[in-house]
Amino acid sequence: MTFPAGLASAQMPVAPMDPAIAKAIAQISPVRIHDDIARLVTFGNRSTLSSMDRDLPAGTGVTMAADWVFAEFERISQACGGCLEVKRDDFIEPASTAAGSRITRDTRLQNIYAVLRGKDPAQASRLVLVTGHYDSRNSDNFNTHDPAPGANDDASGVAVSLESARVLSQLKFPATIVFVAVAGEEQGLNGSRHLAKLGRAENWNLEAVLNNDIVGGDTTPGQTGQDKTAVRVFSEGVPGPASAAELRQIQTYGYESDSASRELARAIAEVDRTYFGGHGRPGTFHPVLEFRRDRFGRGGDHTSFNAEGFAAVRFTEWQENFDHQHQTPRIAEGILQNGTRGQVEYGDFLKFVDTAYVANVARLNAACLATFAAAPGEPVDVHIPAGSTDNNSVLTWKAPPGAPAGTRYEVVWRPTSAPEWTEVREAGAALTLTLSISKDDVVFGVRSVDAAGHRSPAVAPTPAGRPAAMGTPAPGIAPQ
Repeated sequence: MTFPAGLASAQMPVAPMDPAIAKAIAQISPVRIHDDIARLVTFGNRSTLSSMDRDLPAGTGVTMAADWVFAEFERISQACGGCLEVKRDDFIEPASTAAGSRITRDTRLQNIYAVLRGKDPAQASRLVLVTGHYDSRNSDNFNTHDPAPGANDDASGVAVSLESARVLSQLKFPATIVFVAVAGEEQGLNGSRHLAKLGRAENWNLEAVLNNDIVGGDTTPGQTGQDKTAVRVFSEGVPGPASAAELRQIQTYGYESDSASRELARAIAEVDRTYFGGHGRPGTFHPVLEFRRDRFGRGGDHTSFNAEGFAAVRFTEWQENFDHQHQTPRIAEGILQNGTRGQVEYGDFLKFVDTAYVANVARLNAACLATFAAAPGEPVDVHIPAGSTDNNSVLTWKAPPGAPAGTRYEVVWRPTSAPEWTEVREAGAALTLTLSISKDDVVFGVRSVDAAGHRSPAVAPTPAGRPAAMGTPAPGIAPQ
């Protein structure tokens, strides 16, 4: 990559590893992940619509799956002396008569979540959240009885939430971590939409949402396109709820790639470099930053949080196998992995899931959750003069609410053509920094750093005197 004159191209320094976080993520177990996925598969068909059925075989259906997830979070809490508050977001999704509706009768949904409260009263209202969806489906959305194992889509994501809770519940953080399993994803993101709207109505200070959906590293005989060292991280560039005026500002100042979600994705890549040494290094597990909200023309539970103005991203395996998603189990003629026709086994079975790969995804999620919960909050009121015509750049900001003693700040920047931060400058405890770099050529960000080196995601500066338009939510409270 060629950089403009005066802009160094040295690699960003790697943040220090926290020994407690490193020890915790080392405890993530592919065996436990295998057992979690296997248990969810035993519920047969986890269609959200099955919550209203009364003729299901004993021990099957989505309600039984919800009860099991709840019990697992309770068991994890017992192991840490009751450190988790385990809750149900239980509601009725009303029937819809709209064409193509996937919920045609009033249906009970339950989001199950566990809250690890922050220990710093000044920061406990800050939240970071990890989620996967525990519902599944087969070829027919309305078929609630035939098998829908949903091992990869999305028992794998639920296993990430559970395993993250197991290892992180042994630690204490200044901010709050929320571990979630949502329902209703397959019917239109109904569960996550309800939870995200609840968060907005209650004004949660939700700084980061990590959605894991189809993170099983599909393993199919003859498959050649899968990359077990890579996980895709999707993030929106322009905030979904941006007003027309905010969109004009984003375009005017070139912030199409600097939403809060995009900065969260960049922060995930930096956490990976700290704990995995990867992010592009051959043979090392790493995230690949995908600069679009989700896969082409598709959506996931993180988009529910995006719609409410929260920073949210999606983790997904490198290459999906659609024979093993939304398929009624069967063997039938189809296209084999080598492109020829033959007998294909359809169905989302555990045998196609690589639990060692899921464990790597869980380690990255847990490292990010821990880092963001340990770091100070993001700087606020980050500004840069809009009308100055010199070649210097003056950035100003304010400390995040509840910033601990010893909080310092870093200004990061990148050429306008670069996808990730390339340079950093220490600002110490100061709340302003002047750089002899033209704002025409780079995009700046400011992030908080605590005394141990935990870094918040960066915040792109808005023009001085203009309102923020990057999708950063207003301060709020943790879920009660």
